[in-house]
Amino acid sequence: GDMTVRLNHADPLFPGHFARLVDAKREAEVDVSAAVRAILADVRRRKDEAVIEYTQKFDRCHPKLGQDVAANGTVSPKLIAAIDTAASRIEAFHALQKPQDLQTTDAAGVSMGLRWGPVDAVGLYVPGGKAAYPSSVLMNAIPAKIAGVGRIVMVVPTPDGEVNPLVLAAARRAGVTEIYRIGGAQAVAALAYGTETIAPVDKIVGPGNAYVAEAKRQVFGTVGIDMIAGPSEIVVIADRDNDPSLVALDLLSQAEHDEAAQSILITDDAGFADAVVQAVEGWLQTLARRDIAATSWGTHGAVIVVPDLTTAASLCDRLAPEHLELMVADPEALAARIRHAGALFLGRHTPEAVGDYIAGPNHVLPTGRSARFSSGLSVFDFMKRTTWVNCTAAALTNIGPAAVQLAHAEGLQAHALSMSERLNDSES
Repeated sequence: GDMTVRLNHADPLFPGHFARLVDAKREAEVDVSAAVRAILADVRRRKDEAVIEYTQKFDRCHPKLGQDVAANGTVSPKLIAAIDTAASRIEAFHALQKPQDLQTTDAAGVSMGLRWGPVDAVGLYVPGGKAAYPSSVLMNAIPAKIAGVGRIVMVVPTPDGEVNPLVLAAARRAGVTEIYRIGGAQAVAALAYGTETIAPVDKIVGPGNAYVAEAKRQVFGTVGIDMIAGPSEIVVIADRDNDPSLVALDLLSQAEHDEAAQSILITDDAGFADAVVQAVEGWLQTLARRDIAATSWGTHGAVIVVPDLTTAASLCDRLAPEHLELMVADPEALAARIRHAGALFLGRHTPEAVGDYIAGPNHVLPTGRSARFSSGLSVFDFMKRTTWVNCTAAALTNIGPAAVQLAHAEGLQAHALSMSERLNDSES
C-alpha cells in the first residue's frame, strides 16, 4: 500500500494532484463492442439455439431453458431469516417512495395531470457462479415488485452448472417470477429481443462484466436500462475523534470488492491520517481478500488532509462518490453541504456495509462521478409517467388563439386549423 496517494490541501501542487485523482480512469478499456454486436445479432436471428450454443461455449453447461428454480444445496434457516429481514426492510423503505398522481385545473379552465404506471416486464441480470450476491437480487427485484411490475425475469449464468442456492432463495423472497440459467451478452440479447422460450422485457437492470455492460449499452433504446455500473467507491470524511481501526475497515470494505475499487479518506488531522494508514496495513494482513484489497488501496486509494470540514465537502462534491460516510460530530450539518453523492452514511455508527445489506435504501448506486447527474435505483426506475390534458370548449377558446398564432408562425397549417375550426364552431 506504499503507493496510496497522500495529498495535503496546503501543498501548492495540490490542485493539479487532486484534479488527476478526480479524472483517473480506474478500469482497463477493453473494446468488446464488435464481439457483443455479433452475439446480439446472432441471438436476435437464431434465438434459443444461439443462446444455448453460447452458454455451452462460455459456461460449459446446458442452460436448461426453462423456469428452473431448483437449487443444488440448501440454505440454513439462519440465512433464510437474514434474507427475510433484509427484504422486509428494503420493502418498507421502497414502499414509501410510491409517487402520487397529480391533477389540476387552471384559471383558463384546462384540466391536466400526470399519472404513474409500472413497466410491464423487467429483466434482472445477476452475475453467477461463486461470486453471486443475494443482496443484489433483493435490491434489484424489490423496487420492481413494489412499483407493480407484473413480470420480473432473472437471468443468472451457472458456470460449470454452479448454482448459488442463496441467490435463488433471495429471488423467491423478492418476488422474481421467472429464472433462466444464462448470462453474458447472450442473456441480455434474449431479454431485449425475446426468444422462443423467453418473452422480451421492457427494461434490463443489474450489474455484469464488460460484455454485459456493453450489451446493455447496445440494446438501450430497444429496452430501458438502469445504468452502466463501474467499479465501486467510497469517500470517508472523518475527524480525529474516530477509532482509526474502524475508519480503516470502512475503507477496506470497498477495496475488497475489486482491484479497480477506490477508497478515499478526507480528514482535517494529519496525525489521524497516519494512524488510519497504519491501521489499513494491519487489517490487510488478516483479510481473506487481501490481494484484491491491497491492489485497490495501493493503486487507487487516497488520503487527503484538509484544513477544515467545509473544504472536505467541496472536494467531495468534485469526486461525487457512490458512497459517502460522514464520521464527524455533526453529520447532518455536513450532509447539508454535500450536493453530489449516491448515498450518505451519517455518524460514527453507520458503516457503508449496513447499507449494502439491511438498512433499507438501495445499494445500486451511481459510480464514476455519475452521482453528479443520476441517482441510485428506486421505485421510480420501474415506473413511467403519462401526462393528460382535458379542454372544455370554453377552455379551448381561452388558450386556442395563442396556439393558432404559434402554429402559423411555424408554418404548420393543419395544426392551426385543428384548433381554429373548433374555435369557429363554438362561435356559431
